[in-house]
Amino acid sequence: MNRALTTAMIGIGTAQAMKLPLFYLKTGKWDLSQLTQTGGMPSSHSSGVSALATYIAMKRGISAIDFAVSSVFGAVVMYDAMGIRRAAGEIAIEVNDLDEQVERLAKQHPGLYHERRRKALKERLGHLPREVVGGALLGIAIGAFSYMLENKK
Repeated sequence: MNRALTTAMIGIGTAQAMKLPLFYLKTGKWDLSQLTQTGGMPSSHSSGVSALATYIAMKRGISAIDFAVSSVFGAVVMYDAMGIRRAAGEIAIEVNDLDEQVERLAKQHPGLYHERRRKALKERLGHLPREVVGGALLGIAIGAFSYMLENKK
């Protein structure tokens, strides 16, 4: 068994599972699709890469090459979640709103033709900084716990 990989996967799965009750607390609705959604609190990407880097740091030390690789990989993943993916989600919101506005205009002006998009663009793609930090803290806890469990044997 690859303990580092398992630790990272547990970090991802735990963060995804936590989205369901956190969404319920926020909205009062149970939405099982939260288990597979991107975006939201906590970031499963951040949790997975932080769990991996923490486990490796505790297992091999912070001077190990695999810790350096996992840390750089983690930083890129978290930056991407807050930056590019979040921006893409914000653009999707604008495009979806624009589609609704053009549809309203088309109804007001019979000569204007507009066919509504069959499917709205997905808006929840990236993360707010607090969602990334929440995922990272969860991942650090999972990575440390995994290391401690392994060394209890």
